[in-house]
Amino acid sequence: MKYNKYGLVAIDAVKTIAQFPSPNEAWDSACMNFFNSNTSQSKSCPKNAFLGLCEEGLIRDIEKGNYTRSKLNKSYALKALEVLRKNNNLVFTPKELWKELKLEEKIYNSQLDVVIALWYNNYLVN
Repeated sequence: MKYNKYGLVAIDAVKTIAQFPSPNEAWDSACMNFFNSNTSQSKSCPKNAFLGLCEEGLIRDIEKGNYTRSKLNKSYALKALEVLRKNNNLVFTPKELWKELKLEEKIYNSQLDVVIALWYNNYLVN
């Protein structure tokens, strides 16, 4: 499966987490590996989806903790994970998963690219 850059950032952040004091710093470092633009590096929606999963202890090798104040992007990530768990025999694109969550009226901003990349690479705890 092909992932957008934010999905790749999430994978890179998990792979390099041991080098950083927090998931936040691992994400920021991974972003610099994939994006030259400050705007792309500081995009909060995918980052907060990632940090929300970290916060709940749902990413392998990352301890549960207090990593984000975002409630909305965290909730999107958690709901997406729930759908993936219930339908683990199906393969979703980020847009299909967004639609499954009934969030079409909201603006999609790469939150689920993070969840999908981590899920299909077995970085999320079942």
